[in-house]
Amino acid sequence: MNYDVIVLGAGIVGVSTALQLQARGRSVCLVDKLAPGEGASFGNAGLIERSSVIPYAFPRSLTKLIRYAFNRESDVHYQFSYLPKIAPWLFSYWWHSSKKGIAKAAAAMLPLIERCVIEHDVLSTKAQMQPLINDKGWIEIFRDSKVFEHAKKQAEQLAKPPYLLQYDVLTTQQFRQLEPAFNDNVKGAIHWLQPKTVCDPCALTKGYAALFVKQGGILMKQSVIGLTAVENRWQVKLSATNLLAKQIVIALGADSADLLRTLGYKVPLGVKRGYHRHYAMTSDNKLNRPVCDHLAGFIIAPMTKGVRLTTGAEFSWDSSPANDIQLKRDEAIISSYYHLGKPIESIPWFGRRPCLPDMVPVISELPYHKGIWTNFGHAHHGLTLAPATGRLLAEMMTDEKPFTNPTPYKIERFIH
Repeated sequence: MNYDVIVLGAGIVGVSTALQLQARGRSVCLVDKLAPGEGASFGNAGLIERSSVIPYAFPRSLTKLIRYAFNRESDVHYQFSYLPKIAPWLFSYWWHSSKKGIAKAAAAMLPLIERCVIEHDVLSTKAQMQPLINDKGWIEIFRDSKVFEHAKKQAEQLAKPPYLLQYDVLTTQQFRQLEPAFNDNVKGAIHWLQPKTVCDPCALTKGYAALFVKQGGILMKQSVIGLTAVENRWQVKLSATNLLAKQIVIALGADSADLLRTLGYKVPLGVKRGYHRHYAMTSDNKLNRPVCDHLAGFIIAPMTKGVRLTTGAEFSWDSSPANDIQLKRDEAIISSYYHLGKPIESIPWFGRRPCLPDMVPVISELPYHKGIWTNFGHAHHGLTLAPATGRLLAEMMTDEKPFTNPTPYKIERFIH
């Protein structure tokens, strides 16, 4: 079976990449061991995050580092036994989180973030998935007046070039007009207006995948075993068959580094676990748009299944079972200003977010394996960036003029 391109990975990044290549006339096969959207794309807060122009950086203040050392915070949790393994990656993350490093990452990410809503609008319209998306933005809340004043000053800076973010500052009363289920313990809020939100991220991914198949794409549910050069093509060995293509895209999320290692590339891909749980939503706790408690590191969002609580990051072994400690800490904080309702799942869902220490994804052709391309490392912004990074990669692969300079995303920055 021969194709122009085989895309490995059917999360939102892989599906979006397949659609962008298909739109440029390529015959594409999409392969994953799971059904579309069943990996990390299944569990997120549903934000198409046009306002998140500053990357999630590693804390550098001594006060914060000491606080995290006690492992009692809600936004970050770790297994002590896992620290020796992840320590080199954490140090690199810390190193890149300097003021200069954050500025560099923000500059690299801005062209992608600026296109996130535009590209989702194109795909969601074609896939008839617009009913899953709303344009109410999302709200960041503050429980401390001093922190709120500081956040307002930061927002003022983000409204200026080059970011040009749009927002409304809300008093407690104004916030409660938008979200009546909250009480007065919220001291103020910032309503970010440009993002759109998704009420079922998994369904959106499946909808995009259905469009891909409808347009003639081939979808295979098999595990990827390895890649081998065969004359002027690449052979993909799968669990039940072999495929041939001129070009391959590795968009396997957190598993991308393992496949690249078999080709001789050592990419410092870290994995952050993220959890979610749904809670019953009634007229008493109706939520109209996602609400983020930024300092606590979680988001509650209205979904088709109820209110979804999504956590911050956990660093732990892949084999470790689900741990609800962050959800419990988040629930305790939320109870001071909002009634979550009864949990729907007894065991929380968790997924693996692929993160690179410089906070920028790898969108690149492999230097020593021409025809093999990569699109992974989106960290917390897979849903947000997928159609934009998919477009950029497709433009590069088909010799179109890229909509932005692809140099910041090259894999060569990790190859010495």
